[in-house]
Amino acid sequence: MSVAGLKKQFYKASQMVSEKVGGAEGTKLDEDFKDLERKADVTSKAVVEVISKTSEYLQPNPASRAKLSMLNTMSKIRGQVKSPGYPQAEGLLGECMVKYGRDLGDETNFGGALVDAGETMKRLAEVKDSLDIDVKQNFIDPLQGLYDKDIREIQHHLKKLEGRRLDYDYKKKRQGKIPDEEVKQALEKFHESKEVAEISMYNLLETDIEQVSQLSSLVESQLQYHRQAVQILDELSEKLKERISEAQTRPRREYIPKPKPVFDFPEPDQSNGGFTPSVAPPPSRNSDPYLQFGQVSTRKPRPPSEQPCCKALYDFEPENEGELGFHEGDIITLTNQIDENWYEGMLRGQSGFFPLNYVEVVVPLTH
Repeated sequence: MSVAGLKKQFYKASQMVSEKVGGAEGTKLDEDFKDLERKADVTSKAVVEVISKTSEYLQPNPASRAKLSMLNTMSKIRGQVKSPGYPQAEGLLGECMVKYGRDLGDETNFGGALVDAGETMKRLAEVKDSLDIDVKQNFIDPLQGLYDKDIREIQHHLKKLEGRRLDYDYKKKRQGKIPDEEVKQALEKFHESKEVAEISMYNLLETDIEQVSQLSSLVESQLQYHRQAVQILDELSEKLKERISEAQTRPRREYIPKPKPVFDFPEPDQSNGGFTPSVAPPPSRNSDPYLQFGQVSTRKPRPPSEQPCCKALYDFEPENEGELGFHEGDIITLTNQIDENWYEGMLRGQSGFFPLNYVEVVVPLTH
């Protein structure tokens, strides 16, 4: 930077300190200029905020927006023409519906309806992608161009005007110490910058019909999207109504239970879950004593073919101490009925209690 440039920077800094700290007054701009400056500033803020909020409207998920921005940057670096698109919520929902609809099967009412709805959601996602492209081309990009060119140019002129005002005010206060010619030149440059800034702001505000046209493009894109969405959803609605009507007219199939398998009970040592010869048979009342749960019982064992037993209908997992666990299909030897809800029995050498409603009695207890 030249000596003259350094001096000018010093003058401006000194004047700014005088105004901020010392309370010195600078040259006042006329009210018309201030009004133009205020409107241009509001326009600038409006353009920036509207661009941001429109992007959020089109792509609500901030994490997906950030990821998409990164992928687009990487695509440009790699020279890739096509970059990945924003994951539309309709598309994600559609993929979910189609997946589970196909898992259920098209032949089922719900499965077929899920596939229809899922394909419709994917079509909606495609229409939403088209909306994104239209709004970006016809609304966001023109506004961004306005900001990058016209508004930045105004900001540059206003910044230059403020610098020249500070330079002029500094020299004006030191008139006599600074040659009159320099003061005159500073004043001329100040007026020149003021005029350039004023013209650029005026042109921006007078051509604001262009921004109205861009808003109109946004609304047209939205209308087109919603018209297509309504048409697509109407088609889906008709399909679902047809499915409902068809299902209501179709005779209902009656449930036919499968016949229960017949179990032949062989000798105890061959039965599923029964006792083996090495394990003492379960006791019955009025018999010779034998050991059970560490106590002497006076029950006499029955012949194996008449041994009370039951078949497990469901799996039973013991939750408390003393309960007997088993699996569906197990044959459990009955030793006692505790009350109207619980049996006592033996299975694979283990004894304990279990609920009546989990088993089907094969050979009942006798008292």
